[in-house]
Amino acid sequence: MTTHDRTIEPEAVPVTATRPPAAVRPAERRGGPLLPRSFRARLVVAFMAVVAIALTLVLATLPPLLEGYFARQENQSLETRTRLMHEVMKLHLIQQLGLDTETPFPILLGTDPPAPSPQLLQALGTPQSGRTRDFATLVAQANVEIVVSESPERPETVAYRLKILLGNRGQGDEVRREQTFTLHDGFWGTGSTAPIRLITITLTDPSLRAQTIQTIVTVMLAAGVLALVVAVLASVLLAARLTDPIRRLTRATRRLEEGDLGARVAVPEGGSPEVGELAAAFNGMAARLQETVEFTRGDRDRSRDFLADVSHELRTPIAALRTFNELLTEGAVADQATRDEFMDQSRQQIERLDWLATNLLELSKLDSGLVALDLRPDDLRGVVESAVHQAEPTAARKGIELAMELPAQPLPQRHDPPRIGQVLSNLISNAIKFTPRGGSVQVVLREVDDGAELDVIDTGVGIEAEELPSVFDRFYRGARVQEGRAAGSGLGLSIVQSIVEMHGGRVTIQSTPGRGTEVTVRLPRELTVSSPRATRV
Repeated sequence: MTTHDRTIEPEAVPVTATRPPAAVRPAERRGGPLLPRSFRARLVVAFMAVVAIALTLVLATLPPLLEGYFARQENQSLETRTRLMHEVMKLHLIQQLGLDTETPFPILLGTDPPAPSPQLLQALGTPQSGRTRDFATLVAQANVEIVVSESPERPETVAYRLKILLGNRGQGDEVRREQTFTLHDGFWGTGSTAPIRLITITLTDPSLRAQTIQTIVTVMLAAGVLALVVAVLASVLLAARLTDPIRRLTRATRRLEEGDLGARVAVPEGGSPEVGELAAAFNGMAARLQETVEFTRGDRDRSRDFLADVSHELRTPIAALRTFNELLTEGAVADQATRDEFMDQSRQQIERLDWLATNLLELSKLDSGLVALDLRPDDLRGVVESAVHQAEPTAARKGIELAMELPAQPLPQRHDPPRIGQVLSNLISNAIKFTPRGGSVQVVLREVDDGAELDVIDTGVGIEAEELPSVFDRFYRGARVQEGRAAGSGLGLSIVQSIVEMHGGRVTIQSTPGRGTEVTVRLPRELTVSSPRATRV
């Protein structure tokens, strides 16, 4: 028997078509958009949507991928079986019919319609017996169906059909894969004279691929539903955790809106940096707002007190001037000496008013930043010497020793000489004013690591400890009126502090009641002024 031709019918790979989803129409809701308004609910919906889309893509693409994979595997297997089938069929027929004959035996008889020859029935068995079970075992572990047609041109004319069932696997009636080839209808004959017969052998195991795919899809569906449920629970918990800082920030914002300026948000440790930055920014904003409000309230109170003090300070000299003027105008004072005394007192009150107005104007300029510093890298010793020399006559009249201690080498420092001189004049004037006769006032200039330091030390009446935080407040004059403290207006130290801060420095005060006071002014070498508008270099 000679093999003449072989044809393979390609398998029709099933294609799983998915119907496109219907167009989603906008929800007909009157009160809002399609998504929920809550940010937490939107996070949950977003997580669920991502999981649902991922599961849908997996379930939509998995069956076609599995079908294609199994089809390729089965096609490769069938290619191998096709090559094997030629040899198995020929050898099986030859072994059954004998090898010592030279007479060609036909596969089909030339009847109409064609019928299987006795040799074919003897070799493969009758359709009723199906005795060649070992043939199915040899070819494949599956059910086998052998069909012999009259010719390749008439494959529908079946002359012989044999079903071989292998155990209980599969069903022989379901044709799944077919291997078709042609054989010459005669053994030991020539290919030119022997007719060609079409032999189709069906190898089927219908439960293998279909059941596998169905099982996988079922498992995937169950796993998808379970994953969706778990995703819903996880998204709810995760959304609650993610939105908890926002809820706490919202509560703190509402407290701040209701007037609780101390409302703060705890910065989460180990959380996302964005949430930490947001909480830190809110706390910084709340702290600045609280500081601003407290400063505004304090400034309002200070302004109210300032106006009251200014009114009081102005009322005293104005009342004295009015009294003197009325007495002099009405002729109530006939004594020339008394009249001269009244005139001298009037002159002092007018000077006091002028001094008060000048200092108030100076403070106003300093506060508004209208004062421009004329910074020069001059020797600070010259400013100290000038201020001490100007105060020496006053100290001599009161019987107070005024001394200064200066470094031997020049101490250049960028500063505004007139303003620093004003600072020293105010400090020395206060020290002399509140130091009793026989006391001393010492001015010390020294160089420190970060700049220069000025100390004004007196042996005066001193300041109570509870008064020290308020000595730089405007019009503050303390409680020890009987010891001369009321003689001042309470503006000198305020001016000192403003000028020093404009130079980027700081002023501190230490005092012991009955022993004296020490005021320290520290000016930095690297000058940083408090306001760019206040500098003129």
